Amino acid sequence: MHSKTDPVKLSADLIRCKSVTPNEGGAIDLLTSLLTSEGFNCYRIEREGISNLFAIWGENRNGKTIGFNGHTDVVPVGDIALWSSDPFGGEIKDGKIWGRGACDMKSGVAAFSAAAIDFIKETPPDGSVVIAITGDEEGEATDGTLAILDWMKAKKYKLDACLVGEPTSVENIGDTVKIGRRGSMTAHLTVAGKQGHAAYPHRANNPIPALAKLVDKLSTHKLDKGSKHFDPSNLSVTTIDTGNTASNVIPANVSASINIRFNDLHSSNSLKDWLLNETKLIENEFDLSISLKFKVSGESFLTPPGDLSYIVQNAVLEETGILPNLSTSGGTSDARFIKDHCPVVEIGLVGKSMHQTDEHVELEDIMKLKSIYTRILKKIF
Repeated sequence: MHSKTDPVKLSADLIRCKSVTPNEGGAIDLLTSLLTSEGFNCYRIEREGISNLFAIWGENRNGKTIGFNGHTDVVPVGDIALWSSDPFGGEIKDGKIWGRGACDMKSGVAAFSAAAIDFIKETPPDGSVVIAITGDEEGEATDGTLAILDWMKAKKYKLDACLVGEPTSVENIGDTVKIGRRGSMTAHLTVAGKQGHAAYPHRANNPIPALAKLVDKLSTHKLDKGSKHFDPSNLSVTTIDTGNTASNVIPANVSASINIRFNDLHSSNSLKDWLLNETKLIENEFDLSISLKFKVSGESFLTPPGDLSYIVQNAVLEETGILPNLSTSGGTSDARFIKDHCPVVEIGLVGKSMHQTDEHVELEDIMKLKSIYTRILKKIF
């Protein structure tokens, strides 16, 4: 009889891999070895120094192909002196596992990997199971899941649905399922004035008042009131900088950055048009020039409530007694790339400690999450 795969032990093994983006740290190697030994065909996908993994069981079967997506890269630990345990120790104490990535999201990867392994051993489905792991989710995310999807397209692999194991739960395991995400766009503004002596302002053109007025207009503008499935969009001013250390000099330039988290009432292009129009008005009013550079991390998207989300909700309800909230809140995730390939839903651990010092997760939650994933697989197949 097949012995059960322990997701807690696998979590600890993954946490001990020092896989701070972009370093693989042994995490992809560990999963490749495990999944190969359990009958998966594993393909290592390398792009721009990033290691990714595509593993498939039942490669030549004709039924559904269901995928799991996650990442093994983690953010830096910060000041190690502030940690009460080794951030790469995977220590188990007080009913929890501790370390960088325990919450976001090595334990999630361990839970769906263990669920998939046991599922195919105990009840082999008439179909295929894919595990796609990226090493570039916490970085620029240009050579992680995108590289996997590009490789899949070239090799003609297609998923019918995908589950992302990000930590979506708020208070209790399974209380929240993500069916979409708001978009994210950053705009970097530089206002070019004319430098001069503070005692002779008529000989200069101070860019700071122009930027101050622009920032005030942008930050006080209500983008919308939200939509059916989304919270209101928000704009945050994240930095203003002159680089000026002299109190008697009017600076030549001043810059600022803003970040917009936007719902499905907007696109990055519509927001760019709005920003360009607002800056043009300020340029004309103050007789100076403003340059903008944009970076779009992702557009808003929604997997409308339907078969996939209902299966996930019911699986969680049966395992935990909780009917999950269908949400689009939070930051970006790699689901923003997968949604162009197939329907995608996110379900994972409680995310309270992600990216924090002493990151940790309840051992009981890891076991529950494995059970949830197993039940989802049984329902889908």
